Amino acid sequence: MNDRATVPTLENSAFFMPFSMNRQFKKAPRLIARAEGMHYYTPEGRKLIDGTSGLWCVNAGHCREKIVKAVQKQVAELDFAPAFQMGHPLAFEFADRIAALAPGDLKRVFFTNSGSESVDTALKLALAYHRARGEGHRIRLIGRERGYHGVNFGGTAVGGVVGNRKIFSALVTGVDHIRHTHDLEKNAFSRGQPKHGAELADDLERLCALHDASTIAAVIVEPVACSGGVLVPPVGYLDRLRAICDKHGILLIFDEVITAWGRLGKPFGAQHFGVMPDLITTAKGITNGTVPMGAVFMREHIYQAFMTGPENTIEMPHGYTYSSHPLACAAGLATMQVYEEEGLLTRAADLWPYWEEQAHALKGLPNVIDIRNIGLIAAIELAPRAGAPGMRGLDAHTKAFEKGAYVRVAGDIIALAPPLIIRKEEIDQLFEIVRGVLKTTN
Repeated sequence: MNDRATVPTLENSAFFMPFSMNRQFKKAPRLIARAEGMHYYTPEGRKLIDGTSGLWCVNAGHCREKIVKAVQKQVAELDFAPAFQMGHPLAFEFADRIAALAPGDLKRVFFTNSGSESVDTALKLALAYHRARGEGHRIRLIGRERGYHGVNFGGTAVGGVVGNRKIFSALVTGVDHIRHTHDLEKNAFSRGQPKHGAELADDLERLCALHDASTIAAVIVEPVACSGGVLVPPVGYLDRLRAICDKHGILLIFDEVITAWGRLGKPFGAQHFGVMPDLITTAKGITNGTVPMGAVFMREHIYQAFMTGPENTIEMPHGYTYSSHPLACAAGLATMQVYEEEGLLTRAADLWPYWEEQAHALKGLPNVIDIRNIGLIAAIELAPRAGAPGMRGLDAHTKAFEKGAYVRVAGDIIALAPPLIIRKEEIDQLFEIVRGVLKTTN
């Protein structure tokens, strides 16, 4: 096992850590050495229950034997194959496998390597689709405040997390944002979808009037805005957004990098909410986080719009060196097999009531100003410290690590989304640790 004695060299390491307080972390690192099932283990062997599926991605639990063996076999058989003007059988097999799970006619799949790449791909597809139909004047992209759509130029631009945008200047032109849906005054401590706020979707009409709807190509939203603080859509909100897009000929993109692959008790969040988008972006749980991969699902009419020119032309001049990588496809196929055999794409629906009760049992603890939940996701929002927003959340994160749990925080919001294999006794354990943390976080 790794020896903690090697840790002091971290302070001068070459590694520039992403989304991290580098100097602070390297002075007091929180390291993970291995993982199994529901748990991480530190270099000294201390056990941590994984309260956020790694980074919302390890839906089937860690180091699953079937997935591990599939990747091991594949790397010895075909380590890489180009996807440009070439192919390998697993890419087609995997695309057909996951397309069968998608809602409606979202049956065409474009492979990427991450959620960020999936978002930029979907945005480009939207722009190119309108141009292919003779509506090249549709050049605007609409995101939402507090939305998170990855970190590439397009995704950062349509994203609405201020801290992710402010140091990067203009990013991409022709982008605007509708209002977020978070309303503590009316919806605090909601269970599932809040009752108030469907009318917030009408903010899209304001932008249609401001910019002229005929210039807008697409609207992108997360069905549940997870990374921005687990903001659950009000009842009727997504339906209303869909209706406005239909009215004005605007494509609706659901960013399901987190909500796909069973998190809400269905293969896709769109199926849970009963709202059909035009494109869906995914990643994370598509391979259980084992090998980086993402995918964009598109409706048939979008795909067919590109299939109208001569057959000897490239229909979509876009893609990545590692699109449909053989190892990723092998991991994805094995992941889907695990999901199917263990019923993990629907298991969250069964656990939801118990999960909800344990989450809302934290109401009344010090500094807790809101609790919200949907599927196997929960958020505990804490009152910020005066003059130090985010510090109470960071303290909760580090204390949880010390007490035996890994949890994510977004500012002063604790976000929980454990692997879908979690059992009721492990739900109890996770929330007991969080309860102890909240009692001692001033």
